[in-house]
Amino acid sequence: MTRLRTTSGRGTAVRVVTGIGALFAVIEVVYILMILLGANQGNGFFHFVKSLAEPLALFFPGLFSISNADMAVFVNYGLAAVFWLVVTGFIARLLR
Repeated sequence: MTRLRTTSGRGTAVRVVTGIGALFAVIEVVYILMILLGANQGNGFFHFVKSLAEPLALFFPGLFSISNADMAVFVNYGLAAVFWLVVTGFIARLLR
């Protein structure tokens, strides 16, 4: 007789929280790459990604005043990406 493996509600919650954190971090990284690689800022996709990345960056944009605009985006939005991974990882660990 074969037993079906079922996942617990906690396991599912952990995967959802981890997935959300990864998604938020990916949005931030895509925005960073678009800025650093010189994407056309008049493009609709650029505006879409920017409209997602800016609110997810929370208080990080402007946290460090760096004269090089590309480096400022890299540092500030990169910190936001790391923040989402750390916070959702911590929440996932609490749910286990």
